[in-house]
Amino acid sequence: MEIILKEDVANLGYKGDILKVKDGYGRNFLIPTKKAIVATQSAKKMLAEDLKQRAHKLERLKNDAIELADKLKDLVLTVGAKTSTTGKIFGAVGPIQVADAFEKAGFAVDRKTIVLKDAVKEVGSYKATLKLHKEVTIEVAFEVVAE
Repeated sequence: MEIILKEDVANLGYKGDILKVKDGYGRNFLIPTKKAIVATQSAKKMLAEDLKQRAHKLERLKNDAIELADKLKDLVLTVGAKTSTTGKIFGAVGPIQVADAFEKAGFAVDRKTIVLKDAVKEVGSYKATLKLHKEVTIEVAFEVVAE
């Protein structure tokens, strides 16, 4: 089944992408939740016209993402966490805590754009991947310290 995404879907694609998905996934999840529509000829023509009209706005969003990436590339964040005497964290540090550290540093970064490869459960230095735009991805270092 061929669909057009109406919004960004994690691990699938971005708004405006035309994708082939399994019939059940499209019919039972994407279309009923209004995340996608069936890619008919008329829908493709409407998408092309919409993309043509939004091209300027999309270019500006990409430039903003590149500008933010340039500011963040040398930044090292510090995330505080409650730890035991051996350095193990009670719980784990996730994207929410990293987003809070960005906010304290003066940058507005959405927690949904932050990807951590492994669970952070010990004090130390780690890297987080930020997906600022579908063409702009950056890795930012952060350090977990005991509070």
